[in-house]
Amino acid sequence: MSTPQARRGNTRQRIQDVALELFSAQGYDKTSLREIAEKLEVTKAALYYHFKTKEDIVISLFQDLAGPIDDLIAWAQTQPRTLETKKELIRRYSESLRAGEPLFRFMQENQPAVRDLSIGESFKARMLTLFGLLKEPDAELTDQVRCITALFSMHAGMFAMQNLEGDPEEKRKAILEVATELVTAANPPNRRPARPDSAQTASP
Repeated sequence: MSTPQARRGNTRQRIQDVALELFSAQGYDKTSLREIAEKLEVTKAALYYHFKTKEDIVISLFQDLAGPIDDLIAWAQTQPRTLETKKELIRRYSESLRAGEPLFRFMQENQPAVRDLSIGESFKARMLTLFGLLKEPDAELTDQVRCITALFSMHAGMFAMQNLEGDPEEKRKAILEVATELVTAANPPNRRPARPDSAQTASP
């Protein structure tokens, strides 16, 4: 028999899944809490028990995803600033993107709304931190462009590749390969790696 906590957790997950589905299908601004409740076949009061606003739902989704990204950042900040560390950072970030693909799809398709939400700045801060971990402090502009492009190619690739035929896992590997090539080109082997504490950091 399930506990009250388990039932509440299951309901929270169902609300997140249905809300994200509706946000992605018809847009964040055009989706109401009433529609989410109707889709779930629950009362608005039941929905309010877990989330008071649409933004609360999106924030909860982002917090669930942000934890693994923050763990990845914390790991990278303690590692030597070698090319192998940076390639592993990209690989692990690819795994995080795969786990959070529905949320990233929502963020891509609802960019104006996301910019107005509190998660917009929070996500930007994490991207800047990852960028700082991939590039060297004295990196030339072209190498900085390569590093930031590696990150955003992984985001954009998830959507652009939807229109290409092929196995989803193979497409994900292709995106990761391109991102890794960009990071490798931005970090030539003759460059001395910086200390771990020289990475750019951002507030959570």
